[in-house]
Amino acid sequence: MTARSLSETQDFHAFAAAYRERYPEDVFAPAQALSADQDVTALVAALAARGRHEMLVCERVNGLATPLVTNVFASRTRIGRLFGVEAAGLFDAWQQRANAPLAPAYVARGPVLDHVDEGDAVDLARLPMIRHFETDRGPYVTNAVIVAEDPVTGIANMSYHRSMPHAKNALATSLHSRGHLWRMLQTAKTRGDTLKVAMVIGAHPLFMLAAAARLPYGADERALAGGLFGAPLELVRTPRYGIGVPAAAEFVLEGTIDASEHAEEGPFGEFTGYSSDRSTNNVLRVEAMMRRDEAWLVDVVGGPYAEHLTLARLPREAEMSEKLKARFPSVTAIHYPNSGTHFHCYVALNQARDGEARQIMLALLGWDPYLKNVVAVDADIDITDDAQVLWAIATHFQPHRDLFVVDGLPGSPLDPSSSADGTTSRMGIDATRGSRFDGIRARVSDEALQRAQQWLATGAGAVR
Repeated sequence: MTARSLSETQDFHAFAAAYRERYPEDVFAPAQALSADQDVTALVAALAARGRHEMLVCERVNGLATPLVTNVFASRTRIGRLFGVEAAGLFDAWQQRANAPLAPAYVARGPVLDHVDEGDAVDLARLPMIRHFETDRGPYVTNAVIVAEDPVTGIANMSYHRSMPHAKNALATSLHSRGHLWRMLQTAKTRGDTLKVAMVIGAHPLFMLAAAARLPYGADERALAGGLFGAPLELVRTPRYGIGVPAAAEFVLEGTIDASEHAEEGPFGEFTGYSSDRSTNNVLRVEAMMRRDEAWLVDVVGGPYAEHLTLARLPREAEMSEKLKARFPSVTAIHYPNSGTHFHCYVALNQARDGEARQIMLALLGWDPYLKNVVAVDADIDITDDAQVLWAIATHFQPHRDLFVVDGLPGSPLDPSSSADGTTSRMGIDATRGSRFDGIRARVSDEALQRAQQWLATGAGAVR
């Protein structure tokens, strides 16, 4: 079996089976039954505290009739295996495939059509969901990809929106990003219409990554998914409104969002590490529920954990890397650290002239609306290591000379420190050495380091 087999089909079950067979050491399957109230998040947190980020497969979760799989995106090594590359080659592999989108293809049948309930038969009590944090309002669907098609062009938008139970046939959800789906909802409102949508809950990881990408308005993320697969995304049509959804999805809900209807939603543990009740308080009225035989709950652990952050951030990092390197050849790497949630970025460069680092940081702060703080360092700094970046700040940075702030810019609506109108300030820190830096970095020879590694490997000098 090769790494390529992880994406040979568009079925999550096939992916999970292939991954467990090839990389059993990277899968954690607890023997005991877990509670649907916070146990899954607690287990992910306990693993992360030990530097572990295995894919979590929970065969038994009390109160759920399905197995649960989560933490799929917590490891960049694991995501790289989807593309057949090491983690270091992930950005290039992503951009190569993302820049070759393929239009989706419709098929007559698919697993998600195994069971279809419509009208009064819809009962969301049968939809598995768990509570992730003690501070959450209740159980949530965190892996809710809403698909909406333009009624004229048929081009779809896909985006993630946290959702919680509201009624037997309705979910309370938030369009707090005020993104493309929000724009489509306002357009429907001006027509005096509701927005017809389908919510996909669980699909192949490459589909989930495509849904997390930020594309221009009018671009179809389903075509991006085809590019990531290297084959057209196979779709079936929903029974009420004919919306194209993945044929091999686990669950799909179909219904409408009325811009005039609202319900309380939140608080929910968001990527900032705070429980957010900032919400548009929208309602999704469900008219049809589709699910496959032996469906699984494919969960995304919310909050400031690696899966939530990496899933949302990886497509943006890859895009920013390509843009920066094309415009500024001196850039060698960029990294959005988990410690900064979505608000920090580190950029490494071989600075050709003074001021270039500042220009690059201004470009990043302008391109990415979530960024608040960018740190520029020299190319010999490992920007995946917070400690090395902090060392660069400590030894290269002078606040009166190397810091700039831009105020009054739009920011993330989930940033608890943003102003009442949602604006934020942004900061650049130039921690490069600059042309007038006077210092020689202390180093140990390669030969001495190799000897030390050999001593450690053989146990020489160990206390007995």
